[in-house]
Amino acid sequence: MSEETIITETRGKVGIITLNRPKALNALNGRLITEMNAALDRFDGDPGIAVIILAGSDKAFAAGADIREMKDKTFADVTEEDFLRDWDHITTIRKPIIAAVAGYALGGGFEFALACDTIIAAGNAKFALPEVTLGIIPGGGGTQRLVQAVGKAKAMEMILTGRMMDVEEAERLGVVARVVPPEKLMDEAMAVAEKIAALSQPVIASAKRAVNAAFNLPLGEGLAFERKSIHALFALADQKEGMAAFVEKRKPVFRDR
Repeated sequence: MSEETIITETRGKVGIITLNRPKALNALNGRLITEMNAALDRFDGDPGIAVIILAGSDKAFAAGADIREMKDKTFADVTEEDFLRDWDHITTIRKPIIAAVAGYALGGGFEFALACDTIIAAGNAKFALPEVTLGIIPGGGGTQRLVQAVGKAKAMEMILTGRMMDVEEAERLGVVARVVPPEKLMDEAMAVAEKIAALSQPVIASAKRAVNAAFNLPLGEGLAFERKSIHALFALADQKEGMAAFVEKRKPVFRDR
């Protein structure tokens, strides 16, 4: 399928998906979601790719769902098609996903950024879930993931008012991992991606699963999951190599096995 709403490229072991509806500030329509999910699956299944970066433009990561596509839908329509079901596909991807966010990340755009494994933001980034101003509520994970990210009080205030969060507040609350000048956003995202890609990929996958388990399991079960995960890693040649290299004071050579 030819890509009309995204641009994909690879740089070494990093796969990059850039949302590409500039006239609509990367508003998320059905075509874009379908193309993005297909690209995520391709990169996830490519043994030459270790990390994925999801980016937008300098002006907008994504300014929400495409209202023109949504406005005439009825209750019957959204129920029959299970509207927004495909929006959670990003959480099934095994490889780490970095959101490189510049400009507006609103509504569904913010929800997609929250669904990524980490967010690196440009100094001009702005975040909001303004759905209540349109007569709906966030439906792509916003009411759940924002609470996990910032707590009930802050999430409730943002969702009930639709107000915008600037990047300084986002960094202070831990929504984003770091803030960089807009012109350095992709360089910084690539630097992080390349650092991850240089490590043992089975170990990285295990670490991602363990961190995500913290959001879905009670503490006791999460700790047990973590222990089982680290036990399993002692079966890897990369564990032997990593520890031997530390003892021998040399750089490890990981082979992803």
